[in-house]
Amino acid sequence: MEINRKNIDKLNAVITVNIQAADYKDQVEKVLSNYKKNANIPGFRKGHIPMGMVKKQFGKAVLIEEVNKLIQEKLNEYLKKEEIDILGNPLPKNEAEIDWTGEDFSFEFELGLAPEFTVDVTKKATVHYQIEADKAMIENQIKTIRNQYGKLIAKDKAEAGDELTGTFSNEEQEIDHKATFDLDLVKGKKQREALIGATVGVEVTLNTKGLFKEERDLERMLGISADKAKDLKTDVVFTIAEINKREKAELNQELFDKLFGPGNVSSEKELKEKIKEDAERQFVQQSDQKLLNDVIDTLIDNTKFDLPEDFLKRWIQSTGEAKLTQEEAAAEYERSVKGLRYQLIEGKLREEHEELQLKFEDLNAYANEMIKMQMMQYGHPNPSDEEVTGIVARIMSNEDEVRRMSEQLNTKNLLAFFKANAKLKTKKVNYEDFIKQAYA
Repeated sequence: MEINRKNIDKLNAVITVNIQAADYKDQVEKVLSNYKKNANIPGFRKGHIPMGMVKKQFGKAVLIEEVNKLIQEKLNEYLKKEEIDILGNPLPKNEAEIDWTGEDFSFEFELGLAPEFTVDVTKKATVHYQIEADKAMIENQIKTIRNQYGKLIAKDKAEAGDELTGTFSNEEQEIDHKATFDLDLVKGKKQREALIGATVGVEVTLNTKGLFKEERDLERMLGISADKAKDLKTDVVFTIAEINKREKAELNQELFDKLFGPGNVSSEKELKEKIKEDAERQFVQQSDQKLLNDVIDTLIDNTKFDLPEDFLKRWIQSTGEAKLTQEEAAAEYERSVKGLRYQLIEGKLREEHEELQLKFEDLNAYANEMIKMQMMQYGHPNPSDEEVTGIVARIMSNEDEVRRMSEQLNTKNLLAFFKANAKLKTKKVNYEDFIKQAYA
């Protein structure tokens, strides 16, 4: 057998595999001998079929199968030995032209070659948002806490600031949803005036257009989708079941202890500090995810290299259960090219930076850490080493769990790498501004 490679350009090559009868003859004879022993052909006892008949009936199919097996085996060995980095899989070029009546065969395969490029994570700055809990957010959280832990006082007649519980209904729009809301959430003056002074059991007709200050409140109160809420302009009947005045909880030691445990917070100042600390800890995850996405987008946009586009479109067209048209394959390529470019960039980073190369001991340590955290959350803060080791062993024997943890650890490592090495521009914002700027 002889294998030759011809480079068309930097991104495309053709591999020629020449096979002689000596390469496959013994294996084909072996398979046909097994067919002779085991095949069931009417008119012949099992194992007594003439070899000529076996070859006539099965010879070509066996030849094609065994030659293709040999080609795949030797082609993969060649690509590995020569360290040829390809995209997709080799595409047969002259498959339809092979004359299977001969003894020697020559197969050609097209290759799409991975491009050569460098990755510079310092080329362009990426914004790293540091989200701060501002005074307004802290005060709003304190208001929420005082309401949550306060007392409800039942009333007969609604006044500003009261909470109403009842059912919104509109048969035509299939709305029948029970909800509780603060009267202060109602936006329209006429709508609010229609509710103030109403009593338990009364039905009040309201219009959905601009009913609440926030559009998401309309979704929640009426139990409808965001798309439906966006353009909904209709009357709904609100039947009042309860009217309550909420007496806010006092900011005292009893409340502090309920929230954070005995003695951990002892003043309103410490309460605000604790709320700020907890909120900003939660914001870190959102900020980190945004940073990761933005650095990835920056790398894709600023790491320039060409791809064997025509080859990849033909490869996409040939793979999968249903064969795609050229137009469908081109559309699929456009959908997937950004992901492919990032796969290559990430692969280059892992190749060049040891801290991004996932090792078994790292994954095992990560699994131990995750198990201990989960056990702590479920009230078991000091598990024994034997308990943790046993659980980790079960997890590591599950392929799906190992894949999931590997992805998590890879993401964690990438984030740490980008924070340490990428060109970042820190920007301090409150949460509201973060949402506006980051997801505008």
